[in-house]
Amino acid sequence: MMTYFGKLKGLSKQAATSWSMGYLERVGIADKAKVRVDKLSGGQQQKVQLGVTIMSDPELLILDEPTKGFDPVNRRLLMGIIEERKAAGATVLMVTHQMDEVERLCDRVLLLKDGEAAAYGTIQDVQAQYGGTTARLTFTGALPDSVRYRVARHENNSAELDLDEGVDEADVLRDLIEAGVAVRTFTTGRPSMDDIFVRVYGGHDEPGEV
Repeated sequence: MMTYFGKLKGLSKQAATSWSMGYLERVGIADKAKVRVDKLSGGQQQKVQLGVTIMSDPELLILDEPTKGFDPVNRRLLMGIIEERKAAGATVLMVTHQMDEVERLCDRVLLLKDGEAAAYGTIQDVQAQYGGTTARLTFTGALPDSVRYRVARHENNSAELDLDEGVDEADVLRDLIEAGVAVRTFTTGRPSMDDIFVRVYGGHDEPGEV
């Protein structure tokens, strides 16, 4: 199935066959080695396409939603393969809506909205651009207005607060308690790429994050 593509990439038939069988075994479809690609399921075709892409050790990989539609086990498997190529020195340019993949793999991120860059830079740069430090809490009561934070998300008895630059989270927690809010949990950190994605696109599915 993949030997033909290997020969097109300059491999001998023996080398192409050996590499292909090793790869197909790794991704769990070695039993499909003699099946025509158009007879495979969509997920199996995606696995073959990734194999064809990496089999000649290219310096540049351009991938469009490489794990779309996969279950967590297969997503982790394919992401591991892509990570190996990056570790080997390949440059990976990837379009994905899976923000955990972005945080795991990407050195730089570009979020496009309406044809313009809504955010660009390292993960840390983008997190700083969209709120810096975020406090996540569960509570009962009413959140008071404050000059120390902005409410980024409020659902039932949980919320995320974007803290203003230089604000001490201990002061925020004290303000909440003094306002009569019964705080059950309170943690701080950078906003996740998932949170930032929702803020940028407002629930509308837009392609273009790398």
